[in-house]
Parts: sequence; C-alpha cells; structure tokens
Amino acid sequence: MEYIEISKKTVDECITEACAQLMVTSDNLEYEVISTGSTGFLGLNVKPAVIRARVKSASEEKAQEVKETVEEKKVEVKKEEKPKKKEVKEEKAPEVKKEEKTEEKQISYVYDHEFINRAKEFLANVFGAMNMKVTVDAKYNETDKVLEVELSGDEMGVLIGKRGQTLDSLQYLISLVVNRGSEDYIHVKVDTENYRSRRKATLENLAKNIAYKVRKNRQSVSLEPMNPYERRIIHSALQADKYVTTHSEGEEPFRRVVVTLKK
Repeated sequence: MEYIEISKKTVDECITEACAQLMVTSDNLEYEVISTGSTGFLGLNVKPAVIRARVKSASEEKAQEVKETVEEKKVEVKKEEKPKKKEVKEEKAPEVKKEEKTEEKQISYVYDHEFINRAKEFLANVFGAMNMKVTVDAKYNETDKVLEVELSGDEMGVLIGKRGQTLDSLQYLISLVVNRGSEDYIHVKVDTENYRSRRKATLENLAKNIAYKVRKNRQSVSLEPMNPYERRIIHSALQADKYVTTHSEGEEPFRRVVVTLKK
C-alpha cells in the first residue's frame, strides 16, 4: 500500500489523522516522521509536523497467499452448498427507550458441540493449506445460538487482512460449514487479538472526526465502502448527534455511509 502524507500541528495529531483516514488502530500503522514541526517564536515561522504513513504489513506476500487460500476454500464450500439469500434490512441502529429495564439474561455456554467440531475441522484444513500454526478456541452460546471462535498465533495480522477482510471471509466460510443441514440458523463470530473491539473503537473515533468535519465545512462526507456490521457502528456512533445524520448509499460490496449536515 502506498504512503499518504499527513500534516498537523504535532506528530501525535498526524498519527491520529492517519489512523482515521486509513481506518486502523495505531499499532497497525507504519509511519515515518518527516518533520516534528516548530512552534516558532511569538507565533512567527510556525512549521507543522509532517509524517508519511500506511497500513502496516508484516508480509505482503504471506497476506496474498492467505487471501488466495481463503478464496479457494470459499469456492469449495460454495460448490457443496449454495447459501440461502436473505433479505438485508437497513442497518441503522434502532433507538432504545431509556425507561425500559431488562433483567440480565443468563447465557449458557458449551465447549463440546457438533458445531465446534465442524468449525475446528474446517479451520484445521484451511490453516494446514496456509502452513500456519493457529490455536483455535471455540464455545457455543446455546441461549442465543451463537458460535464464538477465538484464533491465536504468531501471524494474526495476516489472518485479519486489510480492514478485517480475511477474518470476515473466514467467518463467512465457517458460517456456511456450521449451518449445513442445521434446522436453526447459527450465528458465527470469529475474532483474534481483540480485533473486533479495537476496530469498533477506531470506527467510532472516525465517525466523530468525520462529524466534526461535516459540521465545520458544511459539506457531506462519503466514507469508504464497509460491510453491514461496520456501517452499523458508524450509524450508531452518530445516532444522537445534534448536527449530522447518516445514511447508506450504493450496492454491496461497495455500499458506504454518507454523513450529512442536518437541515
């Protein structure tokens, strides 16, 4: 990925802006400080800080190999079973009434289940083809019918992929494998190194920065294409904003969130 150049008052502000533009957390950012900036004397000769930044890549060749392997597995699974097409509803987060109080739900987890065995067997084949050593921990939420899979190892950055695309592809494939022949639909969540939580925080921070720019410049901003889960995060983060509103435009997989000023 090519570098982008960021100029702000301080290096820290440059890093924050780079994370917002590239939509990654700081630990996944590779950057080079061109200038640390200068406050000048009595407000004169002020120089901004400048950095060159891009998304960190441990091994682009390895990442490409992983991506190709996942795509091959996706074709294999699709040949075996074509998933039912489900109607996708607008992903905007619903409003929650504050006065409503719900009792804490008791969730029942099991660690030995047919769905877990299916997922682990499939992932063992995938990671074997990738020549990667990955530890797979899984548990099944019987209450909500959710299979939660946690991956760990030395090359998790490669497994996550650009903006989580490889991780999302693995989650999709496991969902196909697990739901084959199942009477009830089983939701699948795949995570590694707390990526989902970190990504959520990054998107929420991005949403607030974009809202500020829209309010300041009085011009709408169209974000880069995101999957439905990430679009929901942006919608939810700005749902209560007094000055801006959000909506989605385009068709999958190029559907994106647009942030506009309220009339």
